[in-house]
Amino acid sequence: MKSLRVGLFSECYRPIQNGIVASIDSLAHALRARGNAAIVVTPQMPNYDDNDRDVVRVRSFPLPTPTAYRLTLPLLPRKLGTLSIVHTHSPFITGWLGRHAARRAGVPLVFTYHTQLDAYAHYVPFEARATRSAATHLTRAYANAADAVVVPTAAMERRLRQLGVRSRIAVVPSGIDVAAFARGTRSTDVRASFGVARDDKIVLYVGRLGREKNLELAIEAFARLGETRARFVAIGDGPHRAALERFAARAGVAERVTFAGELPRERLPDIYASADAFLFTSRTDTQGLVLVEALAAGLPIVAVDTPQTRDVLADAARIVRGDAADLAASLREALAAPRARNATENASVVARYDRATSGDRIMELYETLLR
Repeated sequence: MKSLRVGLFSECYRPIQNGIVASIDSLAHALRARGNAAIVVTPQMPNYDDNDRDVVRVRSFPLPTPTAYRLTLPLLPRKLGTLSIVHTHSPFITGWLGRHAARRAGVPLVFTYHTQLDAYAHYVPFEARATRSAATHLTRAYANAADAVVVPTAAMERRLRQLGVRSRIAVVPSGIDVAAFARGTRSTDVRASFGVARDDKIVLYVGRLGREKNLELAIEAFARLGETRARFVAIGDGPHRAALERFAARAGVAERVTFAGELPRERLPDIYASADAFLFTSRTDTQGLVLVEALAAGLPIVAVDTPQTRDVLADAARIVRGDAADLAASLREALAAPRARNATENASVVARYDRATSGDRIMELYETLLR
């Protein structure tokens, strides 16, 4: 098959750091490694220039809420050129811009479903039920306009079918550079930067600090741990940070909780390697890319039970159906688990999420659509 020129359309891209951006970068890397061109089409960001010829910035405007995210103007840039495939990662304006590009060029439209939009209704200043209904309608309409929809877990395929999506659905997990996360080095300097003494334990969270991530439950579980020589370290930032800081104070653990803010992605492998357990309490993630990163690093994981989390973790983690007390009990077990054995046991699970494997499956999907 001749090389392809793939347009990756997304409302969300650098300088923002999150799972969607990491997923797009992994896909772009996998496509380029196979001799294809991958062009990211995304909003212009104020005071930011990535100087990347493979990124096409579209004029944009801010959202009416305080956020770094922006929406594109519905104007296709002339320098985009001819595309073989359009692969969108947003059902908003940039996504519909991608749909228009695909239809105009007569090429297939693929849509990756990254986000359960109805779980983010609290960010919109309208009545919650109406907002969730609008989000469901938007998801269904956009997915049904695509030639194929990619979901990262089987649970999300079932979810879209329940919403009325009729398009072809392919279950392809978002991939990561497994080897990079497996090479992370445990570092006393990294631990000390978070205020952790040599013999103390780190309970780690990586991700956005948003209400939908259910981090009050994580902090409450940490407070119930009853282990004074442990520290909860949250890597990432978001609009819910101040509320979480207040919650940690009320729970009596503010002195043992570190909100480290956003850190460069290249530092994450050593951070995972320097922690002792990973705590994941989100019920809304479609996959949870950080779960795969923690698995690759051999870090013991405690996670709240959801269908999509079970799809990702299988038997490679402690999945908890219960409250903060049950999470705390599982955390105690995780902190006592041998790291080396944990990494070996997780290897077969992690192999499914290498970006090369995901790239192969996406290429197979593209080829069937082009035929």
